[in-house]
Amino acid sequence: MSIIEQQLNKHPSMTVSQAMETEDKIISVSDVTISYGNFQAVKNVSLDIAKNKVTAFIGPSGCGKSTVLRSINRMNDTIPGASLKGKVTFEGHDIYEDQVDPVLIRRQIGMVFQKPNPFPKSIYENIAWGARINGFKGDYDELVEKSLTQAALWDEVKDKLKQNALRLSGGQQQRLCIARTIAVMPKVILMDEPASALDPIATGRIEELILQLKEDYTIAIVTHNMGQASRVSDYTAFFMVDENRSGYLQEFNITEHLFLNPLHKKTEEYISGKFG
Repeated sequence: MSIIEQQLNKHPSMTVSQAMETEDKIISVSDVTISYGNFQAVKNVSLDIAKNKVTAFIGPSGCGKSTVLRSINRMNDTIPGASLKGKVTFEGHDIYEDQVDPVLIRRQIGMVFQKPNPFPKSIYENIAWGARINGFKGDYDELVEKSLTQAALWDEVKDKLKQNALRLSGGQQQRLCIARTIAVMPKVILMDEPASALDPIATGRIEELILQLKEDYTIAIVTHNMGQASRVSDYTAFFMVDENRSGYLQEFNITEHLFLNPLHKKTEEYISGKFG
């Protein structure tokens, strides 16, 4: 049992963020409000993401969970009119300070998107390209093999590394994208519904991979699949949407606690399938 779980069991009224020791936090989202132009997409969100754990973001469509996820590596910066109030820290440093280069942030906090998006290049070049533009000076053959092995794909593609990546199946393409993310050696991997476009077998492979990867990486994942959230995550953040269509954080807890003993009626109704 972790220190956090011990604290929560000892003090039932304590929040996860209150119980989380400073050294366990790698990312903190503090009172964050994100807008697109005049539309307030999410408001006053605060949560912590623990190192080498999986944190799931769940909630109905339009509640802002992907918006919050993208704020963690400043991907919202690429959307015209997007703005953020509040604070997001990575290893104790505010990533939205003026002098911070978002490109450098994204090297350390990688992202895997809902739809697999391999480059129209060879499998080998999909892995090597990102490392190359980031100035990698090591052994590329070793890097490619290690990244594909970590993504549970090496045995399937080791004899066809020169093949165009677009010829892979959807599940293989998504694992290739995970390998491509790993190759630039991030500390955190963000996943925005990484299995939503995949069949059940491929989805199972992605879930197994997530559980393996958390030994070396911190992972935050957006998912609409309640079973998936309960299977792969250590912590779960449940988002809701108010009458103005603004998303907000309804509940954040250890996954087992949130699913078995939710603190809010809306949480219980959502995870039991009464809406969403």
